[in-house]
Formats: sequence, structure tokens, C-alpha cells
Amino acid sequence: MRGFLRMGGTAASFFLVLGVAGCRTSDFPQYPPGYREFAYVTNGVSGTVSVLDVVNIRLDREIPVGPDPIAVAPSPTRNEVYIVVSGAPGGQGWLSVIDAEKNSVAATIPLHHRPIAISVDADGKFAYVANFGSNSISIVDLAARREIAQLGVGEEPAEALLSPDGRSLVVPNRGGNSVTIVNPKTRRVRAIFEDCPGASDAVILPDSSKAFVACSGGHQVMAIALGNSKFNPGGPDRLEALMDVGRAPVQLALKPDGGEVFVSNSLSDSVSEIYNTTDEVGDTYLIGADPVFGLVSRDNSLLYVANARSDEVTAYSIDDGRRLNPGIHVGDGPSAMAFSAAGHLLFVVDSRSGDVAVVRTSTGSLFTMLPAGHGPNAIAVKAFKVQ
Repeated sequence: MRGFLRMGGTAASFFLVLGVAGCRTSDFPQYPPGYREFAYVTNGVSGTVSVLDVVNIRLDREIPVGPDPIAVAPSPTRNEVYIVVSGAPGGQGWLSVIDAEKNSVAATIPLHHRPIAISVDADGKFAYVANFGSNSISIVDLAARREIAQLGVGEEPAEALLSPDGRSLVVPNRGGNSVTIVNPKTRRVRAIFEDCPGASDAVILPDSSKAFVACSGGHQVMAIALGNSKFNPGGPDRLEALMDVGRAPVQLALKPDGGEVFVSNSLSDSVSEIYNTTDEVGDTYLIGADPVFGLVSRDNSLLYVANARSDEVTAYSIDDGRRLNPGIHVGDGPSAMAFSAAGHLLFVVDSRSGDVAVVRTSTGSLFTMLPAGHGPNAIAVKAFKVQ
């Protein structure tokens, strides 16, 4: 419970959380034999990955992977998890492959300077890694455990997001203030869109028809109609709109049904709502101190927002159009979140206190705190069955 103690809770609240953590209630799933589920947390300062046992809600182990692990993605088809390790300053980074059944490093795949983000295709065959320091995208054959191509994009790519149909790769270039669209099949650049200051985070609609990119250095979100999709076969990629939101829009949260995008405006302490069909900005509402990460529940009803300059996650009722009070108390500096596979738990990574808050989504309350390493920055969940 060291993460909770660093959070500065009272003795009474400590025993309350401990007592709640020790019991299982009816809203917890009944797991079948051989079921495994783990949350993987990258610890940038420690150079490790904390593995959290979701079934038993405890720290399982900590795996050394190297300097500055910064991103994580599970395989959709293999019992593997991929860790982007940025590496020492000025040096080469790599991709660490974790065997989820053994929770140990199974392979290390060399990349380039400062890799910082990863996207895996639906078949689990290829990974696309943004090399921030090399102005490129690495295409990695995950079965062969090697890079098979390197694509030049804009300056300081911050993400490499693959569309659900696998026909478009959207690359926000933070240093280049631009967005590059790549055809992942031909491995050629299809289009470049300028005038997106500090382009950083992207989402793509479930039908792959449109991408939204946060222009974090300013106050806008770019909407791009994607070409080569079933809605635009053979057609070009096209800029649809530049929409004004709050200051420093750093992250986008898409509803699972694709209806709206919620924009975390870091310097405005607000969230803006974008209607995807019309490219219109609806309400913008105050949400908390320095919102940096949003996540929408699978039933599309609630938006959870991590506020980095506080110890709270704010829940917002989308259907009712109101913020739920009080906020959910977590650790210091919440910065990333992930749901459990069943959606009954929300894991909140606390970057400054070095722990993970476990929130019960049925009650919107803190369930317990689990320790992580120093400087945790990203999280992903992998569930599977073993024979």
C-alpha cells in the first residue's frame, strides 16, 4: 500500500480502502478456469514494466526492460505485449516483447532514435512504431521479430495510428506541425496536411472514414476525411475542418460508438465535445486542473478525465450533460487510464506518486491502490486463457 501512503490519506481512509479491497461483491465477474488478465504499466524513470494481476487485484511483478519505456500495446491474437523503450538520450530505442503467459521478456527488436508510440494491426502481424528522434515510422514483423521497413514522415512524429480497416496510417508530426497519411499496404505517403501546431494525438472513427488530430500547440482539432476507405474508394484524403476548442488540446477520447470526440484542453482546464458527423464543437465545460487523458465507458455513457495537477479523476455523464461530483480521489498526477476487460475496474496511472489507483466503475469509488515504479506513464490490459 505504499502508493496510498504517499498520497497522504488518513489512517481511517486507509483501513476503509483496505477493508473494501479484501472483499468481492456481486458486480465482480466470475472468471472461468485458466483465465488470466494483467495490466502492464510502463515506468519511465525506473526502466521497468509493472505487471498487475487483474483477477486477484495485486502487483504480480516488475520486469526490467531498459531506459525510458514509454508506450505499451497488447497483441490482439497472441499472448504477447509490446513495450516501446525509448532508450538512453541520443541512443537507439527498441521494442521489448513480453510473453504474457510467463510475464518475461521474450525478444528485443532494435528500432531507431526515441521511439515513443505503437499501433498493432488487427491480425497481430505488424506493428507501426513512431520514431520521434528519427522522423520515421518503423514497420515491425512481429512473428519474425524484426523491422522490415522504415518510412520517412514529418518532423518528430508523436503517434502512428492505424485505421480499423487497415487502409490508413495517421501520423501526427509534433515538430513538423503537420499530419502525414500513409498507405500501409504500399508503404507510401498519401497526403500531408500542414498548419496543425504541435500535432500530437489522433483518433479514427470505427468505420475508418475520418480521423481527428489534436493540434496541441494551439487551440484546434483537425478533421480529415480519409481516402481509400469504403466510403471514399480511390478518393483522396481531404481536410474537412479545423475546429476551435480550448488551449493546448493534448488528447482525444472517442466514444466506442463513434458518435463524439472529447478533447482534453490542458491549459484551459476544460473538455470540448465534437460531433463527428457535422464537425461541430458542442459544449466546452470546466472539468479539473490540467486534464490530460480521457476515456469513455464501453456503454458510451460516462467520460472519465484524468486531471494531472490534482489527485482526482472527474466523471462526466454524457447523456445528462453534467459533471458528477465529487471527483474520484486517486494518486498524485493521474496521467493515463485503462479499463479491465470486463469494464468493472478503471486503472489510473499516477505519474508523480508512482502508483495505480483501482476504481470500481459500478460505484465510481476508489477500490484500492497498487504500487508501480518511478514515473509511470502508460498502461494497457491483456486478457487470455491458458490450457
